[in-house]
Amino acid sequence: MVLNAKAILAAKLELENRPGIALKDCVVCFQSQEGHHIMSSSAKALEPAFQGAGQRIAGKGGAYLYDIHFWLGKDTSQDEAGTAAIKTVELDAVLGGRAVQYRELQGHESDKFLSYFKPCIMPLEGGVASGFKKPEEEEFETRLYICRGKRVVRLKQVPFSRSSLNHDDVFILDTKEKIYQFNGANSNIQERAKALEIIQFLKDKYHEGKCDVAIVDDGKLQAESDSGEFWVLFGGFAPIGKKVATEDDIIPEKTPPQLYSIIDGQVKSVDGELSKSILENNKCYLLDCGADVFVWVGRVTQIDERKAAIQVAEDFVASQNRPKSTHITRLIQGYETHSFKSNFDSWPSGSAPSVAEEGRGKVAALLKQQGVGMKGASKSTPVKEEVPPLLEGGGKIEVWHINGSAKTPVPNEDIGKFYSGDCYIVLYTYHSSERKEDYYLCCWIGKDSIEEDREMAAKLSTKMYNSLKGRPVQGRIFQGKEPPQFVAIFQPMVILKGGVSSGYKNYIADKGLNDETYTADGVALIRISGTSPHNNKAVQVEAVATSLNSNECFLLQSGTSIFSWHGNQSTFEQQQLAAKVAEFLKPGAPMKHTKEGTENSSFWFALGGKQNYTSKKVSPEIVRDPHLFAFSFNKVIFNVSLVLTYSLSMHMLVHEFPGKFEIEEIYNFSQDDLLTEDILILDTHAEVFVWVGQSVDSKEKQNAFEIGQKYMDMAASLEGLAPNIPLYKVTEGNEPCFFTAYFSWDPAKAIAHGNSFQKKVMQLFGAGHAVEERSNGSNHGGPTQRASALAALNSAFNSSTSPKAVSASRPGGTGQGSQRAAAVAALSTVLTAEKKRSPNVSPARRSRSPSAEATPPGTPMKSEDAVEIEDSKEVSEVKETDTVESVVETNGDDSGSKPDTEQDENGSESSRSTFSYEQLKAKSDNPVTGIDFKRREAYLSDEEFQSVLGMTKGTFYKLPRWKQDMLKRKVDLF
Repeated sequence: MVLNAKAILAAKLELENRPGIALKDCVVCFQSQEGHHIMSSSAKALEPAFQGAGQRIAGKGGAYLYDIHFWLGKDTSQDEAGTAAIKTVELDAVLGGRAVQYRELQGHESDKFLSYFKPCIMPLEGGVASGFKKPEEEEFETRLYICRGKRVVRLKQVPFSRSSLNHDDVFILDTKEKIYQFNGANSNIQERAKALEIIQFLKDKYHEGKCDVAIVDDGKLQAESDSGEFWVLFGGFAPIGKKVATEDDIIPEKTPPQLYSIIDGQVKSVDGELSKSILENNKCYLLDCGADVFVWVGRVTQIDERKAAIQVAEDFVASQNRPKSTHITRLIQGYETHSFKSNFDSWPSGSAPSVAEEGRGKVAALLKQQGVGMKGASKSTPVKEEVPPLLEGGGKIEVWHINGSAKTPVPNEDIGKFYSGDCYIVLYTYHSSERKEDYYLCCWIGKDSIEEDREMAAKLSTKMYNSLKGRPVQGRIFQGKEPPQFVAIFQPMVILKGGVSSGYKNYIADKGLNDETYTADGVALIRISGTSPHNNKAVQVEAVATSLNSNECFLLQSGTSIFSWHGNQSTFEQQQLAAKVAEFLKPGAPMKHTKEGTENSSFWFALGGKQNYTSKKVSPEIVRDPHLFAFSFNKVIFNVSLVLTYSLSMHMLVHEFPGKFEIEEIYNFSQDDLLTEDILILDTHAEVFVWVGQSVDSKEKQNAFEIGQKYMDMAASLEGLAPNIPLYKVTEGNEPCFFTAYFSWDPAKAIAHGNSFQKKVMQLFGAGHAVEERSNGSNHGGPTQRASALAALNSAFNSSTSPKAVSASRPGGTGQGSQRAAAVAALSTVLTAEKKRSPNVSPARRSRSPSAEATPPGTPMKSEDAVEIEDSKEVSEVKETDTVESVVETNGDDSGSKPDTEQDENGSESSRSTFSYEQLKAKSDNPVTGIDFKRREAYLSDEEFQSVLGMTKGTFYKLPRWKQDMLKRKVDLF
């Protein structure tokens, strides 16, 4: 296979300069342990070209895993689409035949594919010949986009027309001078937040970070310049219509899984219960789940059979008249995805098929030929032990022992001793960064403890958690699965046989079992393992010679004697720990050091005689990549594709509407995916975290451990997750270091308040206050429309004097004359519509509206009052000059303040000195002194305030604080 250098350079150039894909192209993207790679396929360039870079992905037993996506633009020809599919199979063969293949259609891409191209994909018109060539001078084009998706964004350009807007979606209007975000009244909060990320990208990439940003809320009752400018660009304000359903809005129907065998290019239904044992390794199968269609390929099938299977799936989807959003995924035996396996009740783990590394070598050679490095190219590289994130030392540790329905404090001299028949509560209080106090609260559950003690430990631990106002990291830790953070706070930590709780004693008595509880004068053999404070553990084992291991140290206690046995392969750190544990268990007792091979008869006698023992070293567990999941409870009796349906109360879902627990993976996750309205699951394979956002309902927060346990049960059945690994509950704003280590963590994001949209506004605009949110209910009545129309009218007539006016030369914009005419026409339309809806106006309302003649000169009027006045005339007779005068008077300042006073933020009037704009600027050459620098704008005269900020003080102080700060930043008054 020959690499096309031009193709790889074109793909690389396009990815570096714009996350765009040409509409006529077929692009193959594959993700491997070395990262994301691109292959471009078109009529002129069909050979694969790769661009390597990226992150590491660990597979089964250290094997390399690959995902291949072939993307089909909406204008792709049938021949090109077929070529992309064939090349995908050929690429898979080069990679060793174990890649998962995904078919991606423009506008219907999978979340996994979109996660590679953050913040979004921006499709380009044309193909390789046009889409990948950037003109030397490109004239700016005003574009309107619809933005969908709460974690991965599906951005689609729509016609620049008012008819494209609706109340249910979020839109981005990208003009030369300013980028607007229009939030539909019923739009999703998370989508609003994600749209801000797109705006930031557009601003930095295509406006050199210099353009203004404005947020326009649908149905907002506030008349302001941003809203007016926005509507003027559409020819003036007019009511927008309801959302019209398109093909993109069709959600595929979820159906019970149906299995078909693929024989000679035909599908044949497979009867019987769906189980892994049905799948034969020399055949191909099609699993139809409605929204998703899977092609399963046995590992001994031929490449021609695999190519044919993909075409069969394409024909099957077409024959069923499925929507374009139906996803087709091809999997190889032994490398099935969770979304495939979740359609089976269980997926017994088996040995992964052996795969030669020859394919990987070919890829490395191809990439090296093009001068592209391939990270991790060696087959096996010795891994140096890394110290995991540990809690800050020097904290206060408290331990309670569970005994019946109470918890008893463990004496300080015994903290670190744990009995396998008992349960404990551990609270570690420490300081990290600038916080006052952080808490690590865990239940430790012995492997031989009784169920009653386990339940009581959980109950009392939760009570302590609530008393600390939900701030601690709350964990559940089973014996033998202690995480490094837990082990490190005990120096040393010793796990002993038996138990001292009344429940345990009663249990062994009822069962007639021997009480093997450790005593200071009995015979006990304690294994010393680990080489660092975070993995040093001492565990009591059977006191027999077969328990010894040449790679470890052991303490043998026999009456008053204590032996320290050092295996020939043990480390100096283990020998030191052995001495420390001996002093901990029997302070001041003399210790006899015994090296392997020099044991005396009393040593072997205590162990019941000399026997053979092992010298094998325990293999460390393979480190695997973490995965982040959202979840849902599916009430339907059959399984469906993984969709997050997190709308009902979790209490209702768990207790009143039980259903199958399902998860949806959040691919290539980051801290931005931790949305404050959600509960998420982070699986690191060594522990499971249930992350709870601050905006989650309090009842739902209480079910975190139940949710985590359901996930662990499912993952154990389908993914082979080890049972009883640590389970943590982590709340937003209280994330510990061993959780944040899996993210590129920004503490400022974690402590920000508000919903997802409010937080994103503060992050991007640096505002110190949350954005004001209204309800998502429809609010499109007369007052809303009048206010927006007046804002457009105000903006149109002030555009010639305001320093922040929209440029008239902007592509897609209109001249001042036409803007004014459009704004007047919009106001006329609104008032005419109101007359038709309400021909009889209440006399009481009429009496409260002052007439134009009765209004004293210079007295400010409210916007609503101005509308009532104009409503008493024939709108068609309104003259442009009259309108200007009216709008200037009703510029939103309804404070009723006098000329020599102003209204501050709290609504009180106060006299204040005035200074010039040049003196008040933050970067002034002649700065003023002795003022409140947080409110520089308040010292401007009314006239200069209007000139600089484009509105009166009254209107300005009605804006949300974040918008005030944003406007002040623009004019250097922040």
